[in-house]
Formats: sequence, C-alpha cells, structure tokens
Amino acid sequence: MADAEPHTDERPLAGRVALVTGGSRGIGLAIARRLGKLGTRVAICGRRAEQLDKASKELDGEGIAALAIVADVTRAADVTFLVERVEAELGPLDILVNNAGMGIFGLFHERSETEWDTVLDTNLKSVFLVSRAAAPGMIKRRRGNIVNISSLAGKNAFPNGGLYCASKWGLMGLSNCMAEELRAHGIRVSVICPGSVATEFSTHSGRDLATLLQADDVAHSVAAILTEGPQSFISEISMRPVQKT
Repeated sequence: MADAEPHTDERPLAGRVALVTGGSRGIGLAIARRLGKLGTRVAICGRRAEQLDKASKELDGEGIAALAIVADVTRAADVTFLVERVEAELGPLDILVNNAGMGIFGLFHERSETEWDTVLDTNLKSVFLVSRAAAPGMIKRRRGNIVNISSLAGKNAFPNGGLYCASKWGLMGLSNCMAEELRAHGIRVSVICPGSVATEFSTHSGRDLATLLQADDVAHSVAAILTEGPQSFISEISMRPVQKT
C-alpha cells in the first residue's frame, strides 16, 4: 500500500483509491487517466488481459501507475476477488466508477434471451454486484463516491434500442435508490448520462466523429463530481454534443 500523499490544487484527489470497471479502453481508460492525474491510486479491470496490459502500459507512459486486474464484473466471485485485491494492494476503496457496458441493438422481438442476458448483466447487474461489494467498506468508513456511467438512452427511447434502453433505464432507477440509501452514511452516488461518444463502442456510421462527445468529456464530468465540496453532491449529469448530427 502506498504512503499517503498530501492534497494539492493540481492533485486534489491525492491519496484516494479508485476503481474503474471497463477501464481498458474508451471512456473507462479516459476516466482512469483523469483520476490518475488528479492524484488517485487507480485500478482498472476488464475481461481481456491483452487490452488491460496495453492500457496499463499507456497509463504508465504518462506517469500513472495503474493496477490492472482481469475480472468479469457480471460474476459475483470475480467481483469479490476484484475488490479484495484492490484494497489489499492500494488501500481502502474511496471511489468506484461503474463504467463497464456494452450494447446489442435491433428489433426487440428478434433478439434472443442470451442477448438480453448479456446486455442486462453487463450494464445493470455488474453495477449491483460491484457496488454491493464496495458499499460495506465505504459505510464503515463513512465516506466514498460511486459514479455510475449510464446514457441518455436511460431517459429516451429509440427504435432498435430495446435491450440497451432497458438496461440503462434500470441503471437510472438503481442509481437513484443507491443514492438515497447511502447518503446517510456519507457516501455520494452520482450518475452520468452521455449521448453518443466517439469510441469503438459503436461504428457511428455516417457521422462526423468530431461532432460527437469525446471520452475525455465524460472523464471531465467524473472529475467535476469527485471534486465537488463535501457538503453537497452532483446527483446527475446529462451530456450532449453542441452540434446535432
């Protein structure tokens, strides 16, 4: 476990421990990078060792020593191992960013039960499992931040988005209940709802990627939440690009 580091204006989160799920690429990697630059001791997890290794080396090249752990956050046993290892190697978990997510799109009546389970397990069940594992320690210490990355699809319906929207609408409900249950223990739960982000998550066929949100935009919102004064918390952020395409 690293020694405590004093807070500075440049590193306001110094000494805190953060876990970012789905942190090997895209939005998750951008969030891990931002948290590392703000001073946290950061851990990232994902299912693919090669992607985690690449991400870890990329962060290391920027002076951020990230703990990379292979874990499937839809499996309770993996989640228990994940949280225990983070706390054993980095210290008590202060910040959890539930970012892991995926999408399968198409007409709902043409989707399979397996596809339904895959989307709901990844986007919703994983948040329940990881937050459940992290919450007892945060409650005991009477501090902590949980940030759930949802989507504007958790507020708006669109054709071919049945499975994805169901998972994100569910995540909004879960996030709001978590916030009400945990605020009495000094724990702040926030949810971020981005629109389309220029990552490998979607092909964005025919769209100008420069007009979309960028992964760093979402990371900026996470930083804003985590650096909010202790007497309040930002419960929800909706993000849209300036230009509609």
